[in-house]
Amino acid sequence: MLRAVKKRRVYEDIVGQINHLIRGGKLKRGDQLPTERELVDTFKVSRASVREAIFYLEAMNLVQRRQGDGTYVIASNEEAIVQPLATSLFHEKDDLIDIFSLRKIIEPEVAQLASENATPEEIVELKEILEEQKREVVDGKNPIRTDSDFHHCLARMARNRVLERLLLALFDLLRQTRERYLHPEERKRRSLQGHQKIFSAIRRRNPVATRKAMLQHLEDVEDIIFKKRGEVGKG
Repeated sequence: MLRAVKKRRVYEDIVGQINHLIRGGKLKRGDQLPTERELVDTFKVSRASVREAIFYLEAMNLVQRRQGDGTYVIASNEEAIVQPLATSLFHEKDDLIDIFSLRKIIEPEVAQLASENATPEEIVELKEILEEQKREVVDGKNPIRTDSDFHHCLARMARNRVLERLLLALFDLLRQTRERYLHPEERKRRSLQGHQKIFSAIRRRNPVATRKAMLQHLEDVEDIIFKKRGEVGKG
């Protein structure tokens, strides 16, 4: 049913203008935004509207307020495109299954690209991450950091900045779920084994095998998380 159109809130226009400047590279990572008073004078709005806009930009991971120092841009122009998209699309808890479905579409492609584009130095880096993850598993620690490092490294090796930023946004949204998933000992070992198979295919320079290994790894994770929680009865 159609409803009356609501007026655009003032802070949304401020957010849009600042986000546009970041996307266009006119505001870069590390740049300081004008003070609240200066923004009030520039936009001809109330201080409350400026503060609401900054709060929203911070929630989008585009800027950071530093107590007593001001507000700084913390996103690159690629992140300014991807972060709001990820925030708007993947903010509901009920979207968890859909996020994993998206991972199964994106990450096998990323893994294949990583296998095709990896430098010898990056393969060594990936091996070192795996060795550290193995030590954490053996020591009974939660390997959430090295698990993340492995996937982040693959994303970087793919040589596609937009895909990389999108995956970083998805990983951030899934952080708590991944921490719970990696807690039991069996799951830690299965995650490590999945990574080892992916690495083996990359080291052999076999993009097709790398793609298949990543898809199998994600399906194993999905099976453990959702079927054991009774959330899905699919695939």
